[in-house]
Amino acid sequence: MNTERTGGRALAAVFTGHGHPFELREFPVPAPGRGEVLVDITCGTICGSDLHTWHGRRQEPVPCVLGHEIVGRVVAFGPGAPRADLRGEPLLEGDRITWTLAASCGGCFFCTRGLPQKCEHLFKYGHSAIAPGHEFSGGFAECCLLRPGTGIVKLPDTIADPMAAPANCAVATVAAAFRLAGPVEGTTVAILGCGVLGLTAVAMARSLGAAEVIACDLDPERAGLARGFGAGAFSQPCGLLPDLRDLTRGRGADVTMEFSGSSAAVAGALAATRTGGVSIIAGTTTPGGSIALDPHELLRRMLTLRGLHNYAPEDLVVAVEFLARSGDRFPFASLAGGTFPLVEIGRAFESATGRPGRRVSITP
Repeated sequence: MNTERTGGRALAAVFTGHGHPFELREFPVPAPGRGEVLVDITCGTICGSDLHTWHGRRQEPVPCVLGHEIVGRVVAFGPGAPRADLRGEPLLEGDRITWTLAASCGGCFFCTRGLPQKCEHLFKYGHSAIAPGHEFSGGFAECCLLRPGTGIVKLPDTIADPMAAPANCAVATVAAAFRLAGPVEGTTVAILGCGVLGLTAVAMARSLGAAEVIACDLDPERAGLARGFGAGAFSQPCGLLPDLRDLTRGRGADVTMEFSGSSAAVAGALAATRTGGVSIIAGTTTPGGSIALDPHELLRRMLTLRGLHNYAPEDLVVAVEFLARSGDRFPFASLAGGTFPLVEIGRAFESATGRPGRRVSITP
């Protein structure tokens, strides 16, 4: 696709609600305003949250352009737009980049307290209704207009688009989980849920020097994948606690991480965490579940329980560096679910629905 910088027209797949087909519409390509960057999209991948919205399990304002796992090339900078990425590397037209899934203001209560992902003026790509002049706000389009406050990271050529696109969601979220957990070198880490997030967490735990990594999933067919990503053991939920007791002299895991989206897995993560250990809950992004939690257990076992929603900009830097350093060490290519052109986005979503645990790519 060639936007010829600005002044032309480009295509976007507009989502108007559950049960309605995507509408392929052309809009004028905007000139980037103050602090904005115009990007030609080269690849977007379908995240689980996109599927939840498409199936009606999650509500987003409509009409909107879905997609937040995005790779593209810089077309033009608006006045005052950043000319360096989050690592301080110069940004030029034509650079291949990814960016944070949200833009934050940098000055509100939460931004100034280390929670930019909870900014009081947060804008999330692929999660906002389109508006005149701001139609290109998601990944399933030919271009995207980056808002002020978006963190940008240049991508090395060694990371292919289908692997790079999930960096700004799944991989960065996992990086944030390990930041919250603290050092894991020499520890036992249990990962509950072996989708893209969980398998990435298995690989990152191994690359960070965990002494043992145990993966847990309802689907026994994911055992081979989990071991390929570095798990030393695989359990279904009913076997996780006995396996951990055998591995840790009855103590449990030093760190547990929940990436399954199941409230039962949250309860399992807490039960599997040793006294004084840390449990990170990151997968239950849809409401409605509940667990029984005895506060005496929390107190007596001195557990640290941390929830994680989205991530901070520095986590995206860690994610890209992890893929550049370790992407070839683990079978990330096996998580690719095929590629569809933008004009076949409906088929792409159908394919993604039938291939859980895979990332389907959409290219303009």
